[in-house]
Amino acid sequence: MNIQIFGTKKSSDARKAERWFKERRIKFQYVDLKEKGLSKGELASVARAVGGLEELIDEQAKDGYALALVQHTPSSMLEGVLLENQQVLRQPIVRNGRQATVGYAPEVWKMWE
Repeated sequence: MNIQIFGTKKSSDARKAERWFKERRIKFQYVDLKEKGLSKGELASVARAVGGLEELIDEQAKDGYALALVQHTPSSMLEGVLLENQQVLRQPIVRNGRQATVGYAPEVWKMWE
């Protein structure tokens, strides 16, 4: 397994995901989205795994301006806008190769073991 957790230190679900993997002694790489965001390829890979870019958007994001911008962007331009406004992504994003989840999803992670 090659687990990557993308999140921020303020996200309680990202901290819970980190704890879940630590408790099971599963090695992972943590990527702080504030320091280093998802690359274009990573975003596309995660979007394919979870069913589209729309699944990545956090409707409860605190940055209302960025959320409104993303919500009103045509789907053909959404990838570029999400890359520029990663603060509206649901967290955590957990990748295992080509598989990925968005949000706290231990029921899926158990199947990866």
